[in-house]
Parts: sequence; C-alpha cells; structure tokens
Amino acid sequence: MTLIVRVLLLLIFMCFQLSQMVSASSLQAAFIRDHQLWIKKGDQEIQITKDRYVYSPKWSYDGRFIGYIDGDERGEKSDLFIYDTVNKESYQPYVRVETSDFKWSPVKNQLAYNDRGLLNVTKTKNGRPEGLENVSLGVSGFEWFPNGKEFIVSSQASIRPTGWGPIPLYRVPVDANLNADKIKTFYTIQTKEPDLFAIDADYFKWSIDGNWVSFLAIPTASWANDSNTLCVLSSEGKNFQVVGKMLWYKDWIKWAPKANQLAYISGEGRFFVENKKTKIADIPISRQQKEYTPKGYVDLDLEWFSPDKVIVARAKENKEWNEGSVPTMYTSLFTINIKTDEQIQITFPKDNELDEDPVVVGSNLTWFRNKGKAHSGVVWVRDGLNGQQYVWIENVDSAPVFFQLSKN
Repeated sequence: MTLIVRVLLLLIFMCFQLSQMVSASSLQAAFIRDHQLWIKKGDQEIQITKDRYVYSPKWSYDGRFIGYIDGDERGEKSDLFIYDTVNKESYQPYVRVETSDFKWSPVKNQLAYNDRGLLNVTKTKNGRPEGLENVSLGVSGFEWFPNGKEFIVSSQASIRPTGWGPIPLYRVPVDANLNADKIKTFYTIQTKEPDLFAIDADYFKWSIDGNWVSFLAIPTASWANDSNTLCVLSSEGKNFQVVGKMLWYKDWIKWAPKANQLAYISGEGRFFVENKKTKIADIPISRQQKEYTPKGYVDLDLEWFSPDKVIVARAKENKEWNEGSVPTMYTSLFTINIKTDEQIQITFPKDNELDEDPVVVGSNLTWFRNKGKAHSGVVWVRDGLNGQQYVWIENVDSAPVFFQLSKN
C-alpha cells in the first residue's frame, strides 16, 4: 500500500470519526438504566438517582429541568420529583406530590399534574418550579394549550339509568384557582353505540400550527384494551371529526411536522399479531384515508422523518397464533414515502432482536434495539436515513427521552 493511499484512508477514517462526534455532540437524552435516572449529553453519561425506581422522565421546555416519577415495583408509589440540571439536585415541587400524569408547559418551566382528579400547577421560586396552585377539580385527562395559558380538560362521563352520558371537554385557564366562573365548556362529545362509545378522553396532541387537537375517546376498561376512537377537534371547539379505530398507544399517533396530516396505526384487537396498519388522514377529513402497510405485515410504531417520509416499525403478521404465550413481533424500521409510495427497509436487526421507538432529533434518526423479552437494550443513532449508524447508549431499560426545543 502506497503512502498516498494510506494517507487517504486515514483522512477518510478521521472524517468519519469527526462526523460521528459532531452528530453525537448535539444529542441530549434522559434515560433509565437499572431503574435509575441518567442523562447523556454528547459522549458523557451522568447518573442522577441511586436506590430508586424511576420512570417517565420528561424534559422542561428549555431543558433545564427533568420531571420524573419515583415509584416502586408494585406500582403502589408514584412520587413526582424534579431534577435541576443547573443546581444538580432532585427535589419535590411540594411537600408530597403523588401523580402519574404530569406535563411541562410548552412556553416556560411550569409543571402541571393531575392528583386524583385535582389539576395543579407549580409556582416559581428562585427561578425553579416550586409550590403549587389548584386549578380545577373533576379532571380526567388534560393537556396544555400551545399558548401555555390554559388547558384542555376532560371529565369522565357519568353513568345514568339509561346508560353512559356524554363526555365534557373544558377550556381551563391556568389561573382558574378552582373558580367555576373562569372555566368554560369547550366541547361535549355525544357518544353512542356502536359508532362512538366512550366514557373518557385523553392523550391530547396538538397539530404543528395549533389549529387542531387529536385525542382518544376511550370506552370502558375491558373494551379499551381492544378498541378506542381517534378523534380531532378544532382549536375553537367547533369542528369535531372521528378519524378511526385504534389501540390506546399514544406514540401511535403523530402529527406531520409541517402540515395538518395525522399519521396513526389503525386496527382493533389487543394482540399485535395482525390488523395494525399505518394510515394518514388529512385534517379536516375530506377524502378517504390511505393505508400504507403492505398485506401480510403489521406496523407497531411510527415517526415522521420529514413532510414526505414516515418511519414505521414493521413485522410480518402471525395469524397462525391463537393460544399460549403472545408471540414477540420482531420489528425492523422501514421508510414510507407518502408522495411516491416507495417503501424501503432501513434497519436490519439480527435474529431475535427488534427495532422500535424511532425518534427523529434534528437530522438524526434514533431507535431502541432489544432482544424481545430482554430487560435492556441499546440506543442506535443514524445521521439521516442514509448516513453512518452507531450505538450511542448501551444497557438501557427502555427508549430514552431526547431533549428537543419546541417546534411550535
């Protein structure tokens, strides 16, 4: 090998390593390892908690804080904590906060949480979310409006001698402070069997322009395991539309990054072996929705990569299974070009491995790879759809939560 060739190979290798370093250095994620909270930024890993049972980490809007639940294996404990990345300490925003449903404001470091039907928000003390103010009683599901000044709130339907009543949705200002005069009816979902039977609404998500909100209308517990109704409602509470039937996985619902298009995985039945198809609906719905999953396959996760491309986690159907242990569906990632209908497999896990939880962070595609029944996996990163890929985090309990500046 000549000296020139060696120099060229060395330069190519150095460029490759540099591109990896530049790509990785822009990533920041919170993740769970052995039930403990960790942070990774670039190539540095920092352990945040010890001897706890942590889950559900969520970044504040500017990335300074991480909210998380300190629980236990039996599910009998769910204490809300906040980690301050500047002061490097965890604390509770109040003397004791128990919740499983909390959300950061989209515009400032304020946290809202549902404590057994009581919606609260944090105050601010020394630049940190601390203390609390009551907002509203009778809350089932909630989400911030994009302006960060009010909430959309659902209240579970009431059971009557004639059956279940409608589901009320409310528009609640952050400073309502339990004052019923400040709380306005936003929309009332008239439920009826069999077209739309539900007793609750949750998993609210706003479109990129804030003109529409999607959510699931959820029936009684056993039925909800097999079918829920995906709905959309205009931001003024005037235009309500039913989109389709699906399971209750909130990550199976994604708004497009630049248009009022809603991608979701349709299909009823609690088992993943069949009937799980990617569809995209133009909102407001004016034409028949297009189904993108080929015959003989199921899609079990999705993410928008760009306005024209959707990434799905796809596996072959398993219609032969009908009893015994539920089979693991070994998914790989595929891209769907919704303009040309071209579909390409882009990840190739080994036998007994599966790729899931695709997330786009800037120009990077990330995903979680595990061995099906394993309790940990690895996080992969790829520069775009065709760039180099590499393992970014090892020994992770579940997919990480990446910090990304708000797109709204």
